[in-house]
Amino acid sequence: MMALEFSWIRPEPHGIHIVPADVWVDPSRPVARALVTHGHADHARGGHGETIATPATLAIMELRYNTRDGAVSVHYGESIALGGGVSATFVPAGHVLGSAQVLLEHAGERVVVTGDYKRRADPTCAPFEVTACDIFITEATFGLPVFTHPPIAQEIGKLRDRLAAEPDRCVLVGAYALGKAQRVIAELRAAGHHEPIYLHGAMEKMCRLYEDFGVALGELRLVSDAKKDAMRGQVAVCPPSALNDRWSRRLPDPVTAMASGWMRVRQRARQRGVELPLVISDHADWTELTTTIAEVNPAESWITHGREEALLRWCQLNQRRARALALVGYEDEDD
Repeated sequence: MMALEFSWIRPEPHGIHIVPADVWVDPSRPVARALVTHGHADHARGGHGETIATPATLAIMELRYNTRDGAVSVHYGESIALGGGVSATFVPAGHVLGSAQVLLEHAGERVVVTGDYKRRADPTCAPFEVTACDIFITEATFGLPVFTHPPIAQEIGKLRDRLAAEPDRCVLVGAYALGKAQRVIAELRAAGHHEPIYLHGAMEKMCRLYEDFGVALGELRLVSDAKKDAMRGQVAVCPPSALNDRWSRRLPDPVTAMASGWMRVRQRARQRGVELPLVISDHADWTELTTTIAEVNPAESWITHGREEALLRWCQLNQRRARALALVGYEDEDD
C-alpha cells in the first residue's frame, strides 16, 4: 500500500516538524518553538525558545532542566493556534504525570503524536484517551509479541510477599525517578502498605512535585535520615543506578528489586544483579499497541521509538497502512 502524503507534517531525524507553523514535536535538539509531550529526557530538553506543554510537564522541566523562560502552558482539552492554519490540542497519554498526546489539525486533516503512552490504570496520571485521526504517530518501545505486561497488582504482591518473608531485610526497588518511582509508591499504598517508604535523595524533589499536583504518596522518609535497623522490613526506592552502588550499603541487607518492563527479559535482570524483578512498565505492551491502533483506526500509522518492524508487519497483515520512522535520540530510560 502506498504511504499517505501529508506535506504539512514532516518526520525528521530530530523530531516531528509541523511545517506551516515551523514548530517541532519533542525535538532532540534546541529549536525556536517546541511542543513537548512529557518530561522524560529523551523527549524534553532545555534550550528551546518557546516550550509548549501541560502545566505538570512544564513544572517537571523546570525542576529537571531549569527551563522557565518561554514556557507556554496548555491544559488537557485546550486547543491553541500555532500559526500557518495549524492548531494543537493536548490529550492525556497515561504515561507519567502531565504526559500528553498532541492532536494537530490543519485543513481538515488530523494527526496524533502519542509521545510515550500506556493503557493500564495508573493512580499518578490521567488515563490515555483514544482520539480519532488520519495519521497516528505511535511509539513502539515494547513492540514485540513477547512483551505482555502482567497486572501491576501481581507485581506489587510479589514485592509485599518478599517483604513479609524476610522481615530482617529491606526491599530496595530501583525505579526511574520520574513516573515509575511515584507509581510504585502509589500502588503500594493502594495495596495496603501504609508504612513509611524510604527514598534515595535523588527521588525527593520529584516526589514532592507529584504531591504538589495532588498525587498522594503517604509518608516518605530519606534513607540518609534513617538508622539502618529502622529500615528492616521496609521498602526503599532509588534510581536504578544506585541499586548496587556504595550508597546501598547503608541499608539492612537489601533485596535488590527493579521495576521495569525490561524485567521480562531475564538476561537484563541478571546483568543488573536484580534479585526480585518486577515487570512494571509505563509503556504500552504489544497488546495495548495493537488494540490502540485498532481503536483509533487511522488511515495510516507512523511507528517510531522502539521495535518498529514487528508492529509494521502486524499492520500489514491486518490490511492497515503503516510506515516506520527513523527518529534519533529516543531511549528506553530504564523503563
